[in-house]
Order: sequence, then structure tokens, then C-alpha cells
Amino acid sequence: MLIDIRNLSFAYGHRTVISGLSHTINPGDFLVVKGKNGTGKSTLIKCLLGINSVKNGMIFFNGVDINYYRQWTKFGYISQDLDGFNYEYPLTVEELLKFSSVTKKSEQSYLRLLDNMGILEIINQNINSLSGGQLQRVFIVRAMLDNPEVLILDEPTASIDRQNTEFFYNTINELNKKGITVILITHTDAFEHMNYTHVLNMALDLTTSIETRQVEEGSESS
Repeated sequence: MLIDIRNLSFAYGHRTVISGLSHTINPGDFLVVKGKNGTGKSTLIKCLLGINSVKNGMIFFNGVDINYYRQWTKFGYISQDLDGFNYEYPLTVEELLKFSSVTKKSEQSYLRLLDNMGILEIINQNINSLSGGQLQRVFIVRAMLDNPEVLILDEPTASIDRQNTEFFYNTINELNKKGITVILITHTDAFEHMNYTHVLNMALDLTTSIETRQVEEGSESS
């Protein structure tokens, strides 16, 4: 999917959070959005997901203005606060996945995705009993259920240990190699293991800059 951001600005009341941001995300790109807390990273994601309303002419998906775009199953999203995820009633991993899919999925599709994540054995466990790493893998499966073209992750390693962080890196890199566009939000510089193509730096003074990763011809990012 081609994502075209044109002079995007957004404000909460009189407080401007994003000002004049322009960038094109090509199909298969891996964009890291970096900045301190309060620089508008999550606000940008909410704009891209249609949660925050923006003016016509600021965001286009494959040439279609976001305000007229309807194919939202092409986006997969993993939010920041996995530890805060909870349900009032008991819910198993399988039930969560069944309720989350927009299109009807067979049991085999759930099993295959869970097996790819190395968590097939927890399919009947209550989601509230899972560790941070297990819950994150479940949410990756959940985000991939409708075969999205774009995967958006907001501070995805904030609640997991080092071992699960490394597994996460490998998983996202592999998904990107399969052609899925990745947009990853972070406030740290600890993304050297990601096969990113660009870094969007967002600052508290509302300035932004884009860095393109230089890869030597004939070699791959590591």
C-alpha cells in the first residue's frame, strides 16, 4: 500500500501536536517513528488509523483520501498498553481471535498463525493468565488475522523482557520480508536489530526529519 502524508497538521484544541508533516511510505517500507514522549508519535498513528479526524488532502492510501477510505482490514494494529489489556469475563486465546477477525476464519488459520508464533499450546488459556511475551505474540496473531498490508506497532517492546524482545524483532523482520509495510513507534534508539528502511524523527518543537537507511549494494540490513 502506498501511504502519502501531505503537510499533515493536528491539534488538540489550541495545542498543536503535528505541524506540516510530509512523507511517502512505499509498499514494503519499514518506517521507525522516533521521538520523546509528547512529540506526537501516537497522535500520528491515530491520524493514520482514522481515529483522529484530519482535513481532506492530508493523508492518502493508494491515492484515496483517508476521509473516503473504507478498506480498514488492510491495517493491523498493536497498541502500546498490552499490560493494561483485560476483559471483565474469562476469555481464551482462541475466543479472542474468533471475536477479533472481521472476515470469517477457519480453525486451521488460527492454529497456523499461533504455531508460527510458537504459542500453539496456549490456545485454550485465559488471556489474563498470559505473560507479557505471550500476550504480545497473541496480539501479533490478532493483527495478522485479516492479512493486512500495513502493520502498525506502538511501543511494542515496552512490556516484555529481552528474550521476547529479540523474538519480536525476528518476527517483525520476517513479516516485512514478506512484503508487509511496517510502521513502528519508539522513544528509544534500541531498534538496531530491525530491518528498517527509514526513520522519522519527531521533536518537541514540532520539527521533523527523515533518515533513509543506507544499505550497501548486494547486502541486507541486519
